[in-house]
Amino acid sequence: MLNKKQIRYCLDVMAEMFPDAKAELIHDNSFELLIAVLLSAQATDQHVNKVTRELFKKYKRPEDYLAVPLEELQDDIKSIGLFRNKAKNIQKLSKTLVERFDGEVPQTREELESLAGVGRKTANVVLSVAFGVPALAVDTHVERVTKRLGICRWKDTPLEVEQTLMKKVPVEEWSVTHHRLIFFGRYHCKARTPNCEHCDLLELCREGKKIMKQRERGIK
Repeated sequence: MLNKKQIRYCLDVMAEMFPDAKAELIHDNSFELLIAVLLSAQATDQHVNKVTRELFKKYKRPEDYLAVPLEELQDDIKSIGLFRNKAKNIQKLSKTLVERFDGEVPQTREELESLAGVGRKTANVVLSVAFGVPALAVDTHVERVTKRLGICRWKDTPLEVEQTLMKKVPVEEWSVTHHRLIFFGRYHCKARTPNCEHCDLLELCREGKKIMKQRERGIK
């Protein structure tokens, strides 16, 4: 496991590599962000943005999603994985927003997680990006990078990864660290082909060292 000084170095390197890291889901307000994050489960941000380009022209408010048959909404997002279940959740959460929150996206984690299809990760993204609340959402990139580097343990659950990061990263850096970890994992420390050969963190990365040894031996 990396010590405090080593973790600080990792964060600083990522900051230099991705100084402008931010949410890549295109949205104009908290409601659009909520829908986009819900759609992004098991889908790339690029694909979601392609779908929401037209979706957000058609649906502006929670009431709009409730005004069409479920089958029509499913058809609007059918190119995205799990579209049937996601369409059901969109209509359910829209109904809750109208009935409980006057059509507005709530600004607490508890209330956000009361919405259909919204788990801790989605709630954290909305809190951080839409409302500026310090939060560390753990997606597949954040989990992979922190475990490869040894910031977290391989056996840690996403919640344990989040709790570890909250202890080791200053609270004022939670949100930006979330984005930088995602960019580092998405564009550099990729799942299948990490760029270990040109990584300034290789000397600290236990997994990177293993990968490099395998490559040197010709093992794919």
